Amino acid sequence: MSPRSEDRTRAGTPGFQAARLTQAREARGLNTLLSLAGLLGVNTSTVSRWEDGTSSPSPDMLEKLAALLRVRPAFFLRSGDDSKGAVFFRSLAAARKRDRARQLARLEWVRDITEVVAHYIALPRVDVPDLLACADWRTLRDEDIEGLATELRRHWRLGLGPIANVLTPIEKAGIIVACDEMGTTNLDGLCRWSTADGRPYVLLATDKMNFFRRQMDAAHEMAHAVLHRGVDAAALAAEFDLVERQAFRLASAFLMPSETFSLAVAQPSMSRFRVLKDTWRVSIKAMIRRCQDLEILDRDEATQLYKYYSARGWSKGEPGDDAVAVAKPRLLAQALGMIIDEGLRTKEDLLASDFTLAAGDVEDLCGLTPGWFEIATGDVVSLQLRPREKAGQSDPGVVVPFGRKS
Repeated sequence: MSPRSEDRTRAGTPGFQAARLTQAREARGLNTLLSLAGLLGVNTSTVSRWEDGTSSPSPDMLEKLAALLRVRPAFFLRSGDDSKGAVFFRSLAAARKRDRARQLARLEWVRDITEVVAHYIALPRVDVPDLLACADWRTLRDEDIEGLATELRRHWRLGLGPIANVLTPIEKAGIIVACDEMGTTNLDGLCRWSTADGRPYVLLATDKMNFFRRQMDAAHEMAHAVLHRGVDAAALAAEFDLVERQAFRLASAFLMPSETFSLAVAQPSMSRFRVLKDTWRVSIKAMIRRCQDLEILDRDEATQLYKYYSARGWSKGEPGDDAVAVAKPRLLAQALGMIIDEGLRTKEDLLASDFTLAAGDVEDLCGLTPGWFEIATGDVVSLQLRPREKAGQSDPGVVVPFGRKS
């Protein structure tokens, strides 16, 4: 080794994880090495060597990197999730490469958060049935997918009626769901199975979102987790249209089972769809498409309804979109609250020792109230619920069951 190489090795940071630098850069929307190098005041070749692992930043430069990318220095010293499975991006064809890279990096941060939470809390076990068994996903017909949707509902004991909030059964099945502002309307969500903990992870967009659109987006990503776990990146690229079509069909059949939805819709019309929207918790556009899939509407009839739909400007917002608050994932937020309430860690401990991400990133991805980490946790006054005045009144809250780890 030359003296210059020895000097560079001594000046570097032992244990530096090169992939973490790429991840943080992409998560912050810095899509080129040049942009990061300019902010740091170093040569692009220097950043390139850090990212390919041939050298590492000095401790002082590591501190500067951490401050610039808003992470703790320890972030660069922890190994990440090296899962190589396909990542399913909704609207992949329209999304820019830099946007996809940013959201994949953010999804990997959700894995980091989950790893911390799982150290203290027993998260729901993964309950995603292998509906395909040994069948090849490429051979699935529409009628096969309809049957799989019914089987999935039966497995999760959901019956055949409307699903009030699809995030609830998804999270109960151990699928980790987070939300993020993606900065583009060309990305609705993404899904990936992690080999690190054997869980599927879903990241949903918050951009221009409403409850009914979220229902379909969440069900769509769930469908990828159910149908396409064995799909690799090469197969996804070659069969992207088929993969997306299958996911949409399963999501639609899951939210609107043929046995019951076809009876409810009876004679389809715009006025009928507006009435059914609140009951079935899906958009009018999704119902038109579902009626076409079930051959309740023929192609010409569906086309006429779509023209009516567009003429009234409903593509930008349907009647009733604002009547229901957008559903948020609850699992990670509830788990973090439990960690604090049980006295397992303080908020300060979590930020100083457990998380290597900024407080704002954890709050955003987990659906916590902005500034949650700054809110002091004081003594809790024990309260009791009043007795219900009406018998049979249902509880509007849904709690995802998990326990404290021993």
